[in-house]
Amino acid sequence: MPANSSAFLRRGLAVVAALPLLTLAACGYGSESDDTDTAKVAAGSQKIEGLDTVKIGYFGNLTHATALVGREQGIFQKALGATKASYATFNAGPSEIEALNSGSIDIGWIGPSPAINGFTKSDGKSLKIIGGSASGGVKLVVNPKKIKSLADVKGKKIATPQLGNTQDVAFLNWAADQGWKVDAQSGKGDVTVVRTDNKITPDAYKSGSIDGAWVPEPTASKLVAEGGKVLLDESTLWPDKKFVITNIIVSQKFLKAHPKVVEAVLKGSVETNKWIDANPDKAKAAANKQLEVDSGKALPADVLDPAWKSIQFINDPLASTLSTEAEHAVKAGLLEKPDLKGIYDLTILNKVLKAEGESTVGDAGLGS
Repeated sequence: MPANSSAFLRRGLAVVAALPLLTLAACGYGSESDDTDTAKVAAGSQKIEGLDTVKIGYFGNLTHATALVGREQGIFQKALGATKASYATFNAGPSEIEALNSGSIDIGWIGPSPAINGFTKSDGKSLKIIGGSASGGVKLVVNPKKIKSLADVKGKKIATPQLGNTQDVAFLNWAADQGWKVDAQSGKGDVTVVRTDNKITPDAYKSGSIDGAWVPEPTASKLVAEGGKVLLDESTLWPDKKFVITNIIVSQKFLKAHPKVVEAVLKGSVETNKWIDANPDKAKAAANKQLEVDSGKALPADVLDPAWKSIQFINDPLASTLSTEAEHAVKAGLLEKPDLKGIYDLTILNKVLKAEGESTVGDAGLGS
């Protein structure tokens, strides 16, 4: 174990402990989705590796639309044959990592910071990143009556989804680049960081308890619909305007035991992204339909349309940007310098990409 691992572990556990876990009837970690999917197992299909069920997790965010669309369109189930896909939804990365570690899910769509934390806290033994899913879709939205320029953010209250999550790290890094001092744990300093669940951030904005938020879609567009103004699109801070916002992870135990099932899920992901590219309007509608199934409420057009336009759905995990995001977490004081060697295993993904006639992707030297 690296010399700094125990220090990181203590801090990482403190971060996770500060974050409330959602209730899942079956496992205690997230929200169990309605299992009455429209996707049916095709007659005559076989179970892959004799496995009855693969348990898949994702968030109710448009940045996880590959999972939303792949589920709603039955693409994953078709790829899995008679092995049934079951699903659980999450609002928080740490809760999904806990579910993965407990075996309550096998594969998940998740942001880069929780993936880094999960990998590092387990000394590289819990998970692998096996694919990419999305880039972009994160914005700083503010109250235009209180904040008219980037400089005006100083002294204001800005929401992020949770302590140590991907957007929290990004905002703390951006604030540091402005020369502002913020205590990462308390969120107090030259700007006040208010950790707020995405579900209640729009209400917090309407009540005036926050002045803005650094959040993913569709929360950003919900704030705009409430009169907020996009002050900064995070993509403008990255080379080529690309940065990883959603990865696909798998438990190492499951990967070793069921590589063919993992291959089927990745095949479904690649096929879903291809379908999204070819059918953007139908894909947007499919994602919204699944969001309605999961949450009980579809997104209105004035939120859905701008949110969808700001996200790119890709197979490339953009590994070099993961390293940069880890550096940002270190700079913010949320992470000791991590050893990310081995966090990626893109072997199966590249096999699928070759079979689909797509370009293979790299791991920036962070592969197994």
